[in-house]
Amino acid sequence: MAVGDVKTDQQSVANGARLTIQPSAGVEWVVHNLYFGGAVSIHRVVSGADLVFDTDTGAGARLAYVWHVTNAIYLELENTSGGASVMGYDGVVTKE
Repeated sequence: MAVGDVKTDQQSVANGARLTIQPSAGVEWVVHNLYFGGAVSIHRVVSGADLVFDTDTGAGARLAYVWHVTNAIYLELENTSGGASVMGYDGVVTKE
């Protein structure tokens, strides 16, 4: 991918599992939108230190944010819905 390209993913995530939003080493993204089809915990992970900074009890989204992610600083969406749930994100590549 090139700088300025859209980075997006959407997939079914099992209950208790996480969708990891993490570029490879040396790559950086700005994530703008998170989407989730059921209850979720949103994590920020920095060098292995895990912080839950937001939760939701049902389907929803976090839209028009500016989360900078790298290989060492990234986001995870944890499915806490009790069943499989579709989750996703989109953003822009800022460093390749």
